[in-house]
Amino acid sequence: MFNERNQRVQTAPPSTPVVILGLNGAPQAGEKFKVYSDESQAKDIATKRSQIMREQGLRARKHITLDEIGRRLALGNFKELNIIIKGDVDGSVEALSDSLQKLSTPEVAIKVVLKAVGQISESDVLLAAASDAILIGFNVRPSSQANKLAENEGVQIKQYSIIYKAIEEIKAAMEGMLEPKVEEKEVATVEIREVFKFDKATVAGSYVTEGKIKRDHKIKVYRDGILVYPRQEGGYAELASLKRFKDDVKEVNNNYECGLTIKGFTDIQPGDTVVAYEEVEIKRTL
Repeated sequence: MFNERNQRVQTAPPSTPVVILGLNGAPQAGEKFKVYSDESQAKDIATKRSQIMREQGLRARKHITLDEIGRRLALGNFKELNIIIKGDVDGSVEALSDSLQKLSTPEVAIKVVLKAVGQISESDVLLAAASDAILIGFNVRPSSQANKLAENEGVQIKQYSIIYKAIEEIKAAMEGMLEPKVEEKEVATVEIREVFKFDKATVAGSYVTEGKIKRDHKIKVYRDGILVYPRQEGGYAELASLKRFKDDVKEVNNNYECGLTIKGFTDIQPGDTVVAYEEVEIKRTL
């Protein structure tokens, strides 16, 4: 536990800000922090709670998608849309949650099952499966394990960086008016393993873990699953260079190492993730 001067402290009286290390995720604003004198007791309680969450995730198999909403509305058997929201900061999460809940109508009620800060995790996917909810990520992305679990469980994960786009799409789904449209889709994931700083550039020694990254792809940089660059709504960054050894290349395939630099961004750290996007047409059937 550290104070605002990064000094280790043993106690924290009321109204004193501290940094606490050792948590495996970002707690939600307003959550209570309980202290136990016995570490084994604390671990036991945490394990039991996570087990309950996993068991809830195994109770349901058929899940809702935005495309399914229009069909159910036409049949007259759709009454409630459950949503799970994960975001980068509390302000965004609260704003999105309030805006979506205001879309509720007498025919369709929107219920926010969970809203929290942090990367989309496997437990979020399991909760979405158990509650038949749609997972919404705002400036965050799922971990690779959560992505695979979502595919297996049939849980839909929607990612947004602009609040009004999330609101518009949910509203359109409720009205049964989803149209085919062009959407940004993740096509490559690159893990930054080492950073080399030079006078004119900061080079990231990287490894392509999924897909194929191209020199002209739009990109975003994530740290622990949370967007760090670019921070403006709907913004994308660009690669300044892409190399294999000393050669400039147009693309790098999965399971290959590469070096890259990012236009306008030098605060790269080992462990960061660069995600590449390209436009694809999404066909919707109601």
